[in-house]
Amino acid sequence: MTAQPARPGLISPEPFKPSLVRAVFRDVTPMHVSRSATWAAASVTRTVLTEIIAGARRAAAEEARKKLIPRDLISAIDRNVEVQVGNTWYGYSPTFKDLNGVQYDAEGVIVLPPKRSRSRRPSAVAGAHRFEAGVKKLLRNQGVTAVPAMVRDLDGIASVFLTDLARDAAMVVREGGIKGFGTVTLGTSVEPAPAPAFKDFLGVLSTRSGDARTIGRDDILAATTIQLFGDIRQQALAEAREATQSYSPTHLLAGPPTEEEIIDHPTVTG
Repeated sequence: MTAQPARPGLISPEPFKPSLVRAVFRDVTPMHVSRSATWAAASVTRTVLTEIIAGARRAAAEEARKKLIPRDLISAIDRNVEVQVGNTWYGYSPTFKDLNGVQYDAEGVIVLPPKRSRSRRPSAVAGAHRFEAGVKKLLRNQGVTAVPAMVRDLDGIASVFLTDLARDAAMVVREGGIKGFGTVTLGTSVEPAPAPAFKDFLGVLSTRSGDARTIGRDDILAATTIQLFGDIRQQALAEAREATQSYSPTHLLAGPPTEEEIIDHPTVTG
């Protein structure tokens, strides 16, 4: 799946709006977020959710259904380990309750599931409902609907994934690239060696230069290499780069920019 080029006079068709993406980043970091970073984050999140919905749709089709139910989500994740994202959500969702098992601490006491945050700043879980409109658009794009419980799970996964992506992007900025993470590698022992062009691309992302107070597009791409692996990582990176190259700055936002919507100067060209 590739991002559709924008026609003159239109804004990007990404299902997750810039205002939503910026709100998630504000919950995570005080750093500025460039316009291209906003659209890259929206694109990566869309890629991940699209892949999950596609897997669930295939599971439902085996039973001649076009309405997705929670067990279709479990089936999609079981069939494709690469889409096991938003893990924090699983502790909150009844869909995954029986799959998590009982956890014990060092004293042998049962660890209860985390409670929803009551802080004034909503957590990724408490704010998951904000993703409903985008999730429903993605469902329509694939010609399916979903029961409310399934929509809730997709909302939660999208919210947690984007929040984790924002945290990692902020960390990339603070650390000056992904090379500084001792426990983070550009691949795993079970993955095939990346293609030369892709390997070179990851090498460019290993260091960064520029404004240390601004999250740019390439910081989102670097965070994507931390969050995802395998084919979906390469797909998400390719689609995010295409999305940010397809839309001119005048089409990136509907309306005049705010003080936080500064112009990005990416460290990777091309």
